[in-house]
Amino acid sequence: MRTASVVVAGCGVVGASVAWHLALRGVRDVLVLDRGARAGLGSTGAATGGFRAQFASPVNVRLSLIARDELRRFPDEVGADPGFDPRGYLWIARDPERLAQLRAAREVQVGEGLVEAVEVDAGEIRRLQPAIDTAGVIGGTYCPTDGYIVPVAMLHGYIAAAERLGARFEWNAGVTGIERGRTGGIVAVRVGAERIACERLVNAAGAWAADVAELAGVALPVVPLRRQVAMTAPTAAIPPASPMTIWVEDGFHLRPRDGRVLIAFPSPGDPRDPFSIAVEPSWLLDVWRRKDERVPALRSIPIDPAACWAGLYEMSPDRHAILGEAPGWPGLYFANGSSGHGVMHAPALGALLAEILTDGRASTMDVAPLRPVRFEERAPNPGEIL
Repeated sequence: MRTASVVVAGCGVVGASVAWHLALRGVRDVLVLDRGARAGLGSTGAATGGFRAQFASPVNVRLSLIARDELRRFPDEVGADPGFDPRGYLWIARDPERLAQLRAAREVQVGEGLVEAVEVDAGEIRRLQPAIDTAGVIGGTYCPTDGYIVPVAMLHGYIAAAERLGARFEWNAGVTGIERGRTGGIVAVRVGAERIACERLVNAAGAWAADVAELAGVALPVVPLRRQVAMTAPTAAIPPASPMTIWVEDGFHLRPRDGRVLIAFPSPGDPRDPFSIAVEPSWLLDVWRRKDERVPALRSIPIDPAACWAGLYEMSPDRHAILGEAPGWPGLYFANGSSGHGVMHAPALGALLAEILTDGRASTMDVAPLRPVRFEERAPNPGEIL
């Protein structure tokens, strides 16, 4: 029978970050198991690659600032380029209520140290993003240190760096069982017919996290949420240096990517198959309509259906990550529920969970707002509005 000190279930960028940070702290016997055939086939590979610290809750701002520091050090510490490119995030409001939300969020951001986040008027918005129609725009917020990352580059960087420190990664190896010892803690996991003895298990299974938790008899309030992404035909209509641009009223946003323009906004998932990667034609028509209405520079640029895709968020009830040891299950840890922020917060979540596993507590920041028991305690975070 094989053994491991720590088993990580799931090798998206969060699981890979956990593995690397544990190995960096001297935990060499780390085994990462993933249900996919290779790296990047889950939510990480479908991520749009945005990075921001402009959140409305203090804990999410703090996670972003920790992650940003790690991204800046990534080439030296991990030995790979994460593609961090601070081109800015521009939030746009077309009614007083939305502008008030942005102003309130900015107060939180500045209070947490994101002093470069500023309020902008319609004229400044036109300067920052000349491709859009600013008729009806009354203001917004902008942070120049937000921007873009390359999720798959981060993932492969973490895997290679963790392997150099002794961590092991296995594919087509989803966890199918979890065993508990007489004292209540983790003693083994099963992958098919194989039993692997371990002392600790980290659930980093993303949109499938509730299924892994259920193997231990634990109800984890994380559900998959399908998100769709549209890509235009190749175009230079929006320069590569343009900021991520978001209409706060409905989440419609766009950014340049790979010589095209990426466009997305929240839409209901397909109730027939929430895990489908196919994009709904009716949604693409809606994208086309909003594109033409809001972005005159793209009116002559078609959407390329063959280049579009869908992926999954892992949603928690309050849209904040769930981080820490499972109540009543010594040795079972959660790094789940990031609610669309998993890739950008992966550097921070991996570092914090490694601190918890090796030191018994997180020292870089207070993670109490992310504790798994908060829902049982009826103490969720205020829902993230951005």
